[in-house]
Amino acid sequence: MEERTAGTSSSGGSRTGRNLPAAIAVGVVLGALVLGTIYTVKELFLLVVVGCVGVGVVELTRAFATRDIAVPVPPVLVGLVAMQAGAYWGGPLWMLAAFAVFAFVLLIWRMFSAGTDGYVRDASASVFTLFYPAMLSAFVALLLKPDDGSHRVLIFIAVTVASDIGGYIAGVLFGRHQLTAISPKKTWEGLAGSLVACIAVAGWLVTWLLGGELWQGALIGALGALLATVGDLIESMIKRDLGIKDLGTILPGHGGLMDRLDSLVTTLVPVWLLMTIFF
Repeated sequence: MEERTAGTSSSGGSRTGRNLPAAIAVGVVLGALVLGTIYTVKELFLLVVVGCVGVGVVELTRAFATRDIAVPVPPVLVGLVAMQAGAYWGGPLWMLAAFAVFAFVLLIWRMFSAGTDGYVRDASASVFTLFYPAMLSAFVALLLKPDDGSHRVLIFIAVTVASDIGGYIAGVLFGRHQLTAISPKKTWEGLAGSLVACIAVAGWLVTWLLGGELWQGALIGALGALLATVGDLIESMIKRDLGIKDLGTILPGHGGLMDRLDSLVTTLVPVWLLMTIFF
């Protein structure tokens, strides 16, 4: 989520055009959906993940199509399901095997769906989409699998949300120094706000829910804040390269699902790795 300048319009949107009340309402609904599934039937949460990431895949392929880059949706979606199932019921090796198989499927698919012109371009974009966001999202299944997996997923999501909120508030109140030209509204002050918020939330939840040490939570939070910011910048690069503002419009006040998934999928791997090592 990009930082915004302070102030709202009479219609409830920010001066940058973002409808903040709608964004908050959508966040509350998504939060309720997550909590209602991870603490009841874990498999239902995986279905939610597959559905959300599936929409994100469609948004990304449509964005590529604006530049005549063809990415076949069906094999990517089937690969997404296979990687989620492989990760949850088989583990990391099954997830990696599913990725390798469907990457090969995509190369063959493009071979017979069009001519030689643009093969490298389309095949590269297809494998990229299979990796980002499809494969990266499968790490949530690895995070969810242990007996305390619901707590681990909650911490992961809370850290990512804290990064957005902390960065937004600090950027609005104190943002003066631009972080990077890739995303001009991001500031060093906003990044500091993300770090503080993530460290505080992760430190609290890791000690409370997992019985871990405060320093473990702080490390997870700090790494989460940095990687969430990197995820935002990666998507900003994609959108700038394609010449589009948002990858979708399905979520009022947010844009597309990929505009919400960008920081989540890049945060998943390090959070899963650290939790696996620590707990």
